[in-house]
Amino acid sequence: MNSTIKIAVVAGVFFIVAAIAAIAGLVLYDPVLNRPDYIVSSGADTRVFLGAFLELILAISVIGTGVTLFPIVKRQNEAVALGYVCGRLLEAAIIVVGIISLLSVVTLRQDLAGAAGTDAASLVTLGKALVAIHDWTFLFGPNFVLGVNTLLLAYLMYRSALVPRAIAVLGLVGGPMIFAFATAVLFGLYEQVSVWGFIAAIPVFAWEMTLALWLIAKGFKPSPITSGNV
Repeated sequence: MNSTIKIAVVAGVFFIVAAIAAIAGLVLYDPVLNRPDYIVSSGADTRVFLGAFLELILAISVIGTGVTLFPIVKRQNEAVALGYVCGRLLEAAIIVVGIISLLSVVTLRQDLAGAAGTDAASLVTLGKALVAIHDWTFLFGPNFVLGVNTLLLAYLMYRSALVPRAIAVLGLVGGPMIFAFATAVLFGLYEQVSVWGFIAAIPVFAWEMTLALWLIAKGFKPSPITSGNV
């Protein structure tokens, strides 16, 4: 029982850390994401480095949720639980690709901006391409893959009744909702950063935060899964 409580608390902390790191990282990235000429400007490299560090913490936390919960949720359905772990690994890998793309902008700015013979226009174009890579990773990681991962874990939580089913329903709604929004963005129906994107993210955010707080404060509800009688 003590082991189960620890798993619940650690998983809840990972969810909260991931949310904080994701929001803070996006805010810190603002100069490089929204200034097309960043690569040839004076830059705000320290801010970008801090954002990259926080996104690395995000990637670690994303993996942490999957690995931490796996020993418990696999008792409900091992195949789905394994799918959740693999999905979290994929999500983290996509996030890391986005980190590397923005750090590459900083490296090019430091090494080439202002150097003799440098074609500023070509450098700006390259910087925009690297930022575009990050934007695509943001769509596929924290939108498409997150939507699938949310649905998988919410399904496991709903079927096992490890948490109140009202919490699980948030995930069952939020996962498909953010996946659908990502699909709309992919086909050009909406901008990725928009009011509709904010609305689509609310159920997933509510799911993760209520799940995290429940796990930290209450742990898993008593069930055959937590007692090992399955």
